[in-house]
Amino acid sequence: MAKSQKLSEAPEQVTDRLFATERRPEDFRFDASVARVFPDMIRRSVPGYTTIIPMIEVITEQYAQPASHCYDLGCSLGASTLAMRHGISHGDCALVGVDNSSAMIERCEHYIALDDSALPVTLRCEDILDTELSNASVTTLNFTLQFVDPEKRASLLKRVADATLPGGVLILSEKIRFESEDEQAVQTRLHHEFKRANGYSDLEISQKRTAIEQVLIPETLAAHKERLLTAGFNDVVVWYQCFNFVSMLAIKANQTTK
Repeated sequence: MAKSQKLSEAPEQVTDRLFATERRPEDFRFDASVARVFPDMIRRSVPGYTTIIPMIEVITEQYAQPASHCYDLGCSLGASTLAMRHGISHGDCALVGVDNSSAMIERCEHYIALDDSALPVTLRCEDILDTELSNASVTTLNFTLQFVDPEKRASLLKRVADATLPGGVLILSEKIRFESEDEQAVQTRLHHEFKRANGYSDLEISQKRTAIEQVLIPETLAAHKERLLTAGFNDVVVWYQCFNFVSMLAIKANQTTK
């Protein structure tokens, strides 16, 4: 995409063929090549993604508070950001999308500009581990935490919890692993069948798995819940699951709640 492209023009969207031919093994990166195919890649790779995004709008509508901040951490092309934007009914809310990939942020700017909501959106091209958080009523980590160094996840969630207002929430979507090896095998097989049903070849599935296995580090549902509660959230609700993909709602108790 040319730098001179007007924001009113939609970015080119390409079918994901990144792993369709033999390639040298290397770690997965959110670079320009991934940004170009990302909408197709995530739709065909993450079961339920097209359900999770509109539900983020519904959840945001329920929990966004007046004069608060709403954050989409790891916003990529802005699908969750736009869902949050349409769920926010308070004109004095500040919506912030954060991603450390300049290629993602550049394309996200176009999608924000094409959207029909009048609520301003601030995009930050920076590391979510460093970005400033405060006065938050709704924060989203939509398949983002899994790419963060496991040793740094607790401190990030503690920062999110500390920044969250009473009655506020964190929407956390993740690929998980299972305690049982048998269940892990079944869920992995079903996920691979989902990919095949969406047109991915065995070569694509294998090469993508090799590229991402040292970058995307999944954890058990129990580990996620324990860490969220330790971080300072008072309740964790699993509101969606399909195969080894889940989305949770971590709730900060209202001060009036006993």
